[in-house]
Amino acid sequence: MQFSVSRSPVAEEKTACAIVAVHATRLSEEAQILDKLYNGHLSQALKSGDLASKRGATLSLFMPKASRHKRVLLVQIGKGKSLSIVAFKSLMQSVAKAVHTSNASSALNLLLSLDVDDSSPRAIARLQSTIFSDSVYKYSETFSKQKPPSVLKRITLNCPDTATSRQVQIGCAQGKAIASGMAITKNLGDLPANICTPSHLAEVAKKLKTSSKRLSVQVLGEPAMEKLGMGSLLSVSAGSAEEAKLIAVQYKGAAASKKPIVLIGKGITFDTGGISLKAGAGMDEMKFDMCGAATVLGVMQTLAELDLPINVVGIVAAAENMPGSKATKPGDVVTSMSGQTIEILNTDAEGRLVLCDALTYAARFKPDVVIDMATLTGACIVALGFEACGLMSNSDKLSEDLLASGQASADRAWRLPIWDEYQPSLDSNFADMANIGNGRWAGAITAGCFLQRFAKDYQWAHLDIAGVAWNMGKNKGATARPVALLSEYLLRRAKQA
Repeated sequence: MQFSVSRSPVAEEKTACAIVAVHATRLSEEAQILDKLYNGHLSQALKSGDLASKRGATLSLFMPKASRHKRVLLVQIGKGKSLSIVAFKSLMQSVAKAVHTSNASSALNLLLSLDVDDSSPRAIARLQSTIFSDSVYKYSETFSKQKPPSVLKRITLNCPDTATSRQVQIGCAQGKAIASGMAITKNLGDLPANICTPSHLAEVAKKLKTSSKRLSVQVLGEPAMEKLGMGSLLSVSAGSAEEAKLIAVQYKGAAASKKPIVLIGKGITFDTGGISLKAGAGMDEMKFDMCGAATVLGVMQTLAELDLPINVVGIVAAAENMPGSKATKPGDVVTSMSGQTIEILNTDAEGRLVLCDALTYAARFKPDVVIDMATLTGACIVALGFEACGLMSNSDKLSEDLLASGQASADRAWRLPIWDEYQPSLDSNFADMANIGNGRWAGAITAGCFLQRFAKDYQWAHLDIAGVAWNMGKNKGATARPVALLSEYLLRRAKQA
């Protein structure tokens, strides 16, 4: 997808599809220009009632033959004077879908003048670019015939103001880079587990090095992890023929003295539950249990394209959780890299077992902050549904920054407590801690409390993305959340948001 910014008068632009706003029953200023140019064609269509009053509704109109604008897409904004960033995201997703449906090869975006709460022209352009770029993603890897590519190739944003147009250009480039990372994340999530193994994740990480000279990759196999004392992580892969991998991708965009931001992703490439076997219904979706890892790799791709002046380390803890003859059993006790012992009461609570050793490993990079992300608990879905990921942290500042980044990118999180009062739930009679709480309550929180015990030496945040990482049902597939949230956070840290 190519993006450009034009300062030409709206009437002189040439495009296969001009996108204009309708505010309830009133044409926007740009729409009025086209309405006058085409002898009231737009206003007549509006009066006919063919455009629904619901925000996000669209109506595609063909213009007279030989017109500079082959089609005009009317987009219903609604009665309000301004839009929240979440409403704007939903609106743009409807617009992108309508443009694709029209089979237009190019589009003229005339929606930059919309009033979006607390959003700069750069931020608005960034989100529009992200959505349009992401809308061309199609999974084709395991089909006998490849799906045809999108017809839409070019988006032009009309912006007469010189100063604003520069900000819009920057925003478009940023959005395209974010969508590039999202594409990697989606593809990895959508791949079946017989292809997307821990070794496959390692190969994808190695290929990232070609994106930027600032990237380097190190992959540790099971012998190296055993030497490091990662008994917790290795307990998860014990029943699988697939070797676990610990993958570290370093991005060096600033001086070596600048402490890095460390991102850690849970990479359970398939989760049967192990000996604590899951029910069969819906188990196919457990290929998505590596979406935390896929997010880390996607964000590293975005970083490479943005060329941000910061240091970031992406760590992927990858393993397959299978009920083999050598699999870890409920009641087994393992020793983590930190030296703390863990009684494994449920082998289906395996994500925290790979993450805890990765959290200990992260300390060697002397991090400024550490953020882990994982499809960790069904309890988080019960608590928050499919709208927001759960956020737990030992730092109010880091929490506030992540919440603000989620709000600005319309990829929201919600903070949950990890108070000391929850910690006794993890008590064990046979080890320093159990890997699950002693009851069915607050499961997402007790999982966060478990991870907190391995993140005492730095500012840390945990994102439980179980409810947002993939769609279920008819539209089943990876969503690439929270790539946008984390990209926004990194842009803000680099002062380029």
